[in-house]
Amino acid sequence: MTKTAFIAIVGCPNVGKSSILNRMLGQKIAIVSDKPQTTRTRIMGVLTKDETQLVFTDTPGYHRPHNKLGERMIKAVCESINGVDACMLVVEPQGELRSAEEELIAKFKAEKMPVVLVINKIDTINEKTQLMARIAQMAALYDFEAVVPVSALQNDGIDLLTEELKKLAFPSEHFFPDDTLTDQPERVIAAEIVREKMLRLLDKEIPHGVAVSIEKMRERADKDLLDIEAIIYCEKDSHKGIIIGKKGAMLKKISTYARQDMEKFFDCKVNLQCWVKVKVGWRNREGLIHNFGLD
Repeated sequence: MTKTAFIAIVGCPNVGKSSILNRMLGQKIAIVSDKPQTTRTRIMGVLTKDETQLVFTDTPGYHRPHNKLGERMIKAVCESINGVDACMLVVEPQGELRSAEEELIAKFKAEKMPVVLVINKIDTINEKTQLMARIAQMAALYDFEAVVPVSALQNDGIDLLTEELKKLAFPSEHFFPDDTLTDQPERVIAAEIVREKMLRLLDKEIPHGVAVSIEKMRERADKDLLDIEAIIYCEKDSHKGIIIGKKGAMLKKISTYARQDMEKFFDCKVNLQCWVKVKVGWRNREGLIHNFGLD
């Protein structure tokens, strides 16, 4: 008998939600960086093991929005919680409880939602007592289905987490073919790979003001080569100069690293061309947010 569960991955920015999803799938479908709010839209990942299919929704970090794009991101989180069978709440192993985490727990209570608590980054703590204190703190707030400490960085505890999540599945036909990995179109994957390289290479204030649009994606008929043309949109002329860099050095570095990742994902040679354009205040312009696929 086949089983299925739709599971939303939620938590504050930069707690490692996308890294955990990538580890569970065994394939990188969600971009990661050390900067908060890396994920902007809901990304679906599908894991099928034997008779059980787990359909994950990786959501943007839950935060207080500062622009229309931020509002869209928070709306995506709330809609995800309302439309799934269970949630996976990801937290860090130490520190004060954040107001956003309290708000998420309040939503769980209102929905009577089955939730697995995942304590990520356990590789960053030295004393086991710190972890036990975090578990006690969180367990007092909600009746979690399970509590699983993991390290996405070191791939520690991921198999145990998968087994706990499989327990939440219910008898059902699989909603996706068993070899499905994600619902993201190839153009979206390519755009996100470019944006990830900017998040990793540029100063903090710049990457959150960029969007990437794939204008062309075509495989050459005569050879195993994929032509991809990407436009990077930023909000200021000064940011455009920084993204391009001296004599084009930074843009070349971004393109080179992105091309290498694309070749791994698409399993073919890639000819990537990137351009940079300015769209002032695009994060507060509904039409542009829609055009960039960030609804």
